[in-house]
Amino acid sequence: MKAVVGIVQSMLGLLHDEGEAVTHAAVAFDNPIRSFRNDLFDGYKTEEGVDPELLAQFDDAEEAVRALGLVVWRMGRWECDDALATAAARWRKDVKQVRICSPDKDLGACLDGDRVVQVDRLRKTVTNEAAFRAARGIAPASMPDLLALVGDDADGIPGPPGFGEKSAAAVLGRWEHLEKIPGDASKWNVAVRGAEKLASTLREHRDEALLYRKLATLVEDVPLKESLEDLEFRGVPMKRFTAWCDAQGLSTLKERPSRRAG
Repeated sequence: MKAVVGIVQSMLGLLHDEGEAVTHAAVAFDNPIRSFRNDLFDGYKTEEGVDPELLAQFDDAEEAVRALGLVVWRMGRWECDDALATAAARWRKDVKQVRICSPDKDLGACLDGDRVVQVDRLRKTVTNEAAFRAARGIAPASMPDLLALVGDDADGIPGPPGFGEKSAAAVLGRWEHLEKIPGDASKWNVAVRGAEKLASTLREHRDEALLYRKLATLVEDVPLKESLEDLEFRGVPMKRFTAWCDAQGLSTLKERPSRRAG
C-alpha cells in the first residue's frame, strides 16, 4: 500500500503546485507492462525484475487516482506514453498549454513551441521546444531517431554499437532522420569523431536501428474514449476521496486537497 499512498501524495502535490492552471487532467498507467512493442522485439521491457509487491498494487493505484477525480487511462496494447502523446496531439490546439508531467525521454518528441511542454517535478524544470533544441541539438521529431542510435535502457532498446548522444545528435541535427543519413561519412557535412567507423556501423545495422526507432516512436492515435470535456478537473471529489481514505485508514490525507469539489 505504500506505493499507492506515495502516488496519491504525489498527485496531491502536483495539483497543489499547478493550482488553477490545471483545467483538464488524466493519468496513464502501464497496466499491464507489456505492449505491442514486445511483439516486435524480444528484448523490450517487461515486468521481469519488478517487485511482485509493487505489481500487486497497480490496480489499487488506479482506484486511488480515480478517487482524486482524475481520468485514468489503463493501457493494454499500448503504453502510457502513447496515451500522453495521443492526448497532446489531439488537444494541444484546444487548451492553453499541454503539460506532460513525466521526464521520459521519448516524450520529447511531443514538444511543440510553448504549447506542449514537459515537466520534471523532481528536478523542478519545464522544457519547451526551444529548450529541448538547445539541450539536445535536434528537433523534437528526431527524438525517436536519437533513441534508436543511442539506445534507451529504461525500455530495453540497445541501439547499435558505438553511437553516443553527442555524435548521434550531431548527425541528426544535420540529417534529421535515420534514412536520410548518408552511408558515406564524407557526405555527413558535420564534424563527428570516429565518423567513418560510425558510418560503417550504421550501414551494417541500419535495419536494426529502424526497428529501434519504431520501438521509440510514440503512437498518437490511441483510441482514448474520453472527450476533452471528460478530462475537465473541477477539484477533488471530497465525498469519494474521503470514503477511499477511510477505507484505507488514511485519515490524515483527507485534509490535503487544496482544490475540492462536493
